[in-house]
Amino acid sequence: MKVKRKIIEIDEEKCDGCGLCVPACAEGSLRVVNGKARVISENLCDGLGACLGECPRGALRIVERVAEEFDEEAVEKHLADADVAPASCPSAGIRMFAPADACAEANRPTDLNHFSDSALSHWPVQIRLVPPRAPFLKNADLLVLADCAAVAAANLHGEFLRGRVVMMGCPKFDDVEDYVARFTEIFSTANLRRITILYMEVPCCGGLPRIIEKALKDSGRDIPVETVRLACNGNRLAPAA
Repeated sequence: MKVKRKIIEIDEEKCDGCGLCVPACAEGSLRVVNGKARVISENLCDGLGACLGECPRGALRIVERVAEEFDEEAVEKHLADADVAPASCPSAGIRMFAPADACAEANRPTDLNHFSDSALSHWPVQIRLVPPRAPFLKNADLLVLADCAAVAAANLHGEFLRGRVVMMGCPKFDDVEDYVARFTEIFSTANLRRITILYMEVPCCGGLPRIIEKALKDSGRDIPVETVRLACNGNRLAPAA
């Protein structure tokens, strides 16, 4: 049904097809087609404008006009389609990897320090690229991973990643407000079972638990949280006071 509402409009004269707006759209409504960014379906665009700040040429704006009504169910179906991958940014295409079969699980080494297969269950993993309504987030155990901790943790896959969905990033170099907004939406909609935060002892990394705390408060949800702090050499430390 068509209604008068806000929706994204793209100025084709200004758009150079760089694709920076594509991963910024949590609903996956943007794609580069024939060298220009396009809204691929009106009912996938919520008109909130999260993509606006990503365009270096100012080609995107919000207008109010008659358009197809925003359809959240259509968005979820769109994001769940494994074939959805923005042409300009393959890194933002959602993928879900099948878990090991029963035979492989039975033969997995019991010593978690020795295993040969990856525990990663999905793609993408960067916080800025994961749509808040990605299907792999539903009812998940979430691992919020600081970039540097992925290198410092000696047994990341065996101890922390197996059985969890991971979102990783750096609170020093990325947009903290965007992180808070993304996690707030995830906590509000994904029905997470629990959250584990794996981060480093350095001061800038300490912002990660505060981001999660703020997002939980904004979402109004009560989700169990465990924090794991690592020294720069990878040793586990007591949680920060």
